[in-house]
Amino acid sequence: MYLGTGEGDKLSSLTSSSTQSCRRFSLAEIQSATENFGDELVIGQGGFGKVYKGHICFNETSHVVAIKRLDSFSTQGEHEFRAEIEMLSKLRHPHLVSLIGYCNDNKEMILVYEYMPHGALHDHLHKDDIHLSWVQRLKVAIGAARGLDYLHKGGDSKHGIIHRDVKSSNILLDENWEAMISDFGLSKIIPVDHSFYASVKGTFGYLDPEYFYTKKQTRATDVYAFGVLLFELLSGRLPVDIRYGEEQCSLVRWAKQFVKERKLEQMVDSKIKGTISSKCLRRFAQIANRCLDSVPKERPTMTEVVALLEALLDQEEKVNNLTKSTSTSGFTWNIYKYIRKSTRENHDQRHTSLPMNLDNYINRSFSTKKEIVGQDLKVFTYEELRCATRGFAKDTYLGAQSYGEVYKGWVDKTTYSPFECKTGMPVVIKSLSWNRTVDIEKVKLELEMLKEFSHPNLVKLIGYCLLDKELFLVNEYMPNGNFEEHLLSGAIARLPLVTKVKIALGIARGIVFLHNTRDDIHVYSQWGGTISMFRLDRHNILLDEDFTVKLSDYEVTKLLHEPFQLQSNFDGFTLVLTEVLTGTQISYENDQKIDELLVQHGKMPLRRIARLFFEMCNEVDSESNMLTLLEEYEIYKSEWSIRNNC
Repeated sequence: MYLGTGEGDKLSSLTSSSTQSCRRFSLAEIQSATENFGDELVIGQGGFGKVYKGHICFNETSHVVAIKRLDSFSTQGEHEFRAEIEMLSKLRHPHLVSLIGYCNDNKEMILVYEYMPHGALHDHLHKDDIHLSWVQRLKVAIGAARGLDYLHKGGDSKHGIIHRDVKSSNILLDENWEAMISDFGLSKIIPVDHSFYASVKGTFGYLDPEYFYTKKQTRATDVYAFGVLLFELLSGRLPVDIRYGEEQCSLVRWAKQFVKERKLEQMVDSKIKGTISSKCLRRFAQIANRCLDSVPKERPTMTEVVALLEALLDQEEKVNNLTKSTSTSGFTWNIYKYIRKSTRENHDQRHTSLPMNLDNYINRSFSTKKEIVGQDLKVFTYEELRCATRGFAKDTYLGAQSYGEVYKGWVDKTTYSPFECKTGMPVVIKSLSWNRTVDIEKVKLELEMLKEFSHPNLVKLIGYCLLDKELFLVNEYMPNGNFEEHLLSGAIARLPLVTKVKIALGIARGIVFLHNTRDDIHVYSQWGGTISMFRLDRHNILLDEDFTVKLSDYEVTKLLHEPFQLQSNFDGFTLVLTEVLTGTQISYENDQKIDELLVQHGKMPLRRIARLFFEMCNEVDSESNMLTLLEEYEIYKSEWSIRNNC
């Protein structure tokens, strides 16, 4: 289909605001890039026309690109062409394909994209000569889910985007096998939490029945299609395949029946049979099945799907690592049986203590030395820190803590060299000072020992600057703020349970790691100061964009105070766990009231559950086990809120 009279000007006007990110190419440039649309350069073909691989020059550099040319017989037309440019000119995300430019010379409709070396997911699932492992498929699902979640949320705007054509042929794979969502010709921008009515468009096999019957579309329409994609990844079957006969040609009907009959192993693609753990298979099928719920409101959001799939990948990789390892540490699988038994104990047994003292149990259960991974610390000069903070300017000042002042700075993410402007990688710079004589060499030794404190749930210490009377510590910057901010804003309350479990386990892992390092790393008593010993606090629990926990100020504790103590932080963790689960701020008194409520209902009190988090946090199945346990507690959340407000 060609652009009509005046439509080229309309398109130029539409895209004029996006010229910096979306380039307009001449037809001559496109013809040169594709050797005049030579058939030997065709890498794809569909209802829209052909896709060519080409080399095009801009910014004085030659780039490999994918060039999509809509032909006169295309079912897509000028509207879809404009929609694609409008969408991709505004959107930038690691899991969305990037639009480089377009051409609308001589009534042509041509789009130029970044080239995806590994092509479409569809080909890797349905061609015998191409195979994806189970872990690769799981990572592809996570990447696609992240991209779709970004679309639904609309980035920083109040409007989200419904893709309307989620399918395996629209999931492309880059050189690292990362999933990239493509083809936005049918996409629709709508306000968050709104719906709209439209004629039925999309691809059969992925179409939401509710949309088909009512023409009403919401984000749940995309979630349904994503559920089909998940079963396609698991089974290797086409969404509609007439080779299986009328009764079983629909992937959705077939998969739902197998889930209902619990024949999950029979659903797995023969190419990956025997490579999926049974628990991961069960959870994955549950996620896909929930996406296909006949009631759109009962389907999970893509935010929840991302969290669930990430938890699965983490579990599966741990299982794989455990299988490959010749020796493993940690406690036995019987702990899960113990949890399930504990939830069924009689009321009289509720306050029975665990088998041994928590402190001794943690010491015996984990091999600290296997967790510690050293990292080199950069020794900054004072001038470098001044440069990174523009002379400790007022707009870089983040506030004062009991140990000193805190600033934000910027450094190169590879070399950690300072940036004068607000570019590069942001860092936090903490100032600690003292007014008595200290042994500088011993201080340096302590600082070098801190490089051993490398753990996924600790804020990374990047380097330091040591002066005669002052020490500066440089840490990674966490843009997503701290737990306290998210709790008070109501964001924690809106999180799915799987993400709440992820947060709680992250806190527990960080605390246990710090506790275990106390016997491995000696800390000199060189520093003065009046603040109390480190205690878990809401503002010390930082969160990244994926709600992974990072504990902060642990390095200050190690430098200023005595070794880390577990029991005092266990008390704090019990309170924080209650707040994570309820999504509301809790006092110590109300924490006890909630435990009384649970005991009345014959349930394990949260204090004992907190202890189990400490004991199980580094187990392979910790997330799935704790999620299973806490699912039974969801029904009491409304009563918890009432008790908390009393």
